[in-house]
Amino acid sequence: MYHLTVETEFCAAHAIVMRGVREPNHGHNWRVTLTLAGASLDGDGLLCDFHAVEAALREVVSPFANADLNATPPFDRVNPTAEHVARHVAESTQRALAGVLPPDARVAACRVTEAPGCAVTYHPPHPTDERMS
Repeated sequence: MYHLTVETEFCAAHAIVMRGVREPNHGHNWRVTLTLAGASLDGDGLLCDFHAVEAALREVVSPFANADLNATPPFDRVNPTAEHVARHVAESTQRALAGVLPPDARVAACRVTEAPGCAVTYHPPHPTDERMS
């Protein structure tokens, strides 16, 4: 199995609701680490072109740069927790790479760090996991 990882950062503010109470709006330097996984390489010996993955990830996070996540879709409807951000980025990047990834490659993980020492990692279900349920 091969793993390819790309990272990006963006600055954004948010205010999450915990136990029914909305915290004050505050900002973070969000770091996103996206990992793709696949068992085979293309004819050039690549799992996927780094530049294609970087471009897709940039496209997904660009609406959040210097924004208030609470006012930016989909977080204008979803509590903008790091967990929700990680899931959104993983699923959106998977869709953005649909025509680029080899058939057995997929987004395996998305780690979102909202502050030093505070990170969450989302692992999308593997397609074989969904077939088994």
